[in-house]
Amino acid sequence: MVQRIRLPFTETDPRMGALSAFAYIPIKLTHRSPSLQLIGLLDTGSSVNVLPYEVGLELGLTWETQNLIIPLGGNLASSEAKAIILSAQIANFEPVDLAFAWTSDRSAPLILGQTNFFQTFDVCFYRAELVFEVSTRLN
Repeated sequence: MVQRIRLPFTETDPRMGALSAFAYIPIKLTHRSPSLQLIGLLDTGSSVNVLPYEVGLELGLTWETQNLIIPLGGNLASSEAKAIILSAQIANFEPVDLAFAWTSDRSAPLILGQTNFFQTFDVCFYRAELVFEVSTRLN
């Protein structure tokens, strides 16, 4: 059985309207006991999930204790990033483990990319309708 949710695109600039609409999704991230309700950008062009520096600190992560370095590309190529696994929950789906590149860039957004968000969830974009659908298989 497949579980689905349908969400609207979010307009980031009211003056631009639909031209500024992006696929943002509410997500709950957990590391041990702290949890945060956040909004992540679905980015099919990103090879990895990206966790902003401040969010990692709020989740109780310690930069100095993370040893596995992850190279980033694009706008974040000059920023150091470290690998981290977090529990993630979308809507009322079962929580899943997602790998993140925790970046030292303090202005980076929370990005959900190919490894491993799009490997875990199926996403269909209905851009003309300004909605997208996320689905997962129930175990």
